[in-house]
Amino acid sequence: MSLLVEKRILLGVTGGIAAYKSCELTRLLILAGASVRVVMTRAATAFVAPLSFQALSGNPVHLDLLDSEEESAMGHIRLARWADLILIAPATADFMAKLRAGLADELLGAVCLAAEVPIALAPAMNHAMWSNPATQDNAACLVARGMSLLGPAEGGQACGESGYGRMLEPADICRAVEKFFSRSQLSGISVLISAGPTREPIDPVRYLTNRSSGKMGYCLAQAAIAAGAKVTVVSGPVALPPPYDAAVVRVESAADMFDAVMSLAPHQDIYIGTAAVADYTPVAVAEEKIKKSKESLAIQLTRTRDILAAVASLPNKPYTVGFAAETDHVEAYAKAKLEGKGLDMIAANRVGQPEGGFDSPDNALWVAWNGGETVLPLASKQTIAIQLIELISENYRAKHSTKNSG
Repeated sequence: MSLLVEKRILLGVTGGIAAYKSCELTRLLILAGASVRVVMTRAATAFVAPLSFQALSGNPVHLDLLDSEEESAMGHIRLARWADLILIAPATADFMAKLRAGLADELLGAVCLAAEVPIALAPAMNHAMWSNPATQDNAACLVARGMSLLGPAEGGQACGESGYGRMLEPADICRAVEKFFSRSQLSGISVLISAGPTREPIDPVRYLTNRSSGKMGYCLAQAAIAAGAKVTVVSGPVALPPPYDAAVVRVESAADMFDAVMSLAPHQDIYIGTAAVADYTPVAVAEEKIKKSKESLAIQLTRTRDILAAVASLPNKPYTVGFAAETDHVEAYAKAKLEGKGLDMIAANRVGQPEGGFDSPDNALWVAWNGGETVLPLASKQTIAIQLIELISENYRAKHSTKNSG
């Protein structure tokens, strides 16, 4: 059964081209069992007609702060008290700035100010607008006040450009909204996540690395935060905005990541090793740039320290989840890693394929633990992250329940 059955969602729609996606979002929320009422800003009506939302939600659409009939009964207060959750999708840069300033020049702003329930925003704007320091500062401030950001995602935008700022897909938003009604899932639990690639220096300008973008680890961090966890991310060099509400420790090399993870892991409840850590690193690093003077060049490499195995061997180890990126024999190699390193869970994916894995917004995982396994079929990394956090939570609690009863 959906967690949204009989939940009351007030959907705020602001003036961005992504407003057309909110029609599908309304349909999915209703399909999941929620009751939906829609508040639109005047700018939003230039993109989608209110009648569309009225037909989809089965309720009148609310537009004006000074509507005489509504405000005779303090309409903005009634709407705020009616909702179990206020969801703003899309949330434009303009609306986020107004929300931070506490402006109530339109009905939606007044409802948010009067709200005593969680508020979630799905940002949608041009990538340059999203990365602008003013928008980032506004976003951080809203999160610090207890609001939640769902996204944004990376991808093509209506303006023809590409980058972070794209609104999450309606299905992903719907799944994320469900988590607001199960936030105790990881409440009081500390989660450490390693993410991204490492860089192994060869000389002052060159290094060895891999194709990991860090997206999967960052999505897991956001999903764990949504589930109520206190999250720390040890991140290799990535071109991603930091997950809001997470502590981020930035590192470069495999040695740096080993030191950071091992200093933090003994104090964590769960460790998720999504980072693509280099298996080998140069024995010596040239002090000056190596010149192109020979027909061939040999670089001697030595093995790096195994972070997963080291965490799993700690006296009071956290619940340890490993990742395996394989080009073939995915399940066999993953099972060997699960058993050989003493992990609690392994999540494996096939790389080198047209879909999923490195440099892709999507992924698919084969997940195994002691006594069970399952497949998470190809979906957005945000969706896969939510599903995996659910599995980790279930198995973590089952293990600790058994330990405590024993």
